[in-house]
Amino acid sequence: MYRNTIYLPYPYSIEDALSWIEHHLDNFKANISYEFAITDKESGELFGAIALSNNQTFNNGEIAYWIGEEFLGNGFATEAAEGIIQFAFEEKQYHKVFARYFRSNPSSGRVMQKVGMKKEGTLFDHVRKEIRYENLVYYGIINA
Repeated sequence: MYRNTIYLPYPYSIEDALSWIEHHLDNFKANISYEFAITDKESGELFGAIALSNNQTFNNGEIAYWIGEEFLGNGFATEAAEGIIQFAFEEKQYHKVFARYFRSNPSSGRVMQKVGMKKEGTLFDHVRKEIRYENLVYYGIINA
């Protein structure tokens, strides 16, 4: 998971998790960002998380998600992305939702394709992750 995320620290401590969780409710109430757990519908077991940022200036938002390695390939990210895009368009009235992924993580791009997002471009060697530079591939979807 760490290798495919831009901002996630490593090692990831309990303090990192608590700091991340601490601001969810305030950000939700302030209309800044919306963070949701991705869980099993019956047991509540945690599979991952998905977030939607709010860019009020441009009336759009970015989605970002992660799934625990042992749960990859089960459609959880796709289902969560469908739900959060619906939330963005129907509840928040966004004009556009976008997402980006490291080109070295094509499975994340497949999630974006499955939910109807279209490739908008690639930023080459755009971020440094440890000792290498990563290309960021951008996808977006317009609220039609």
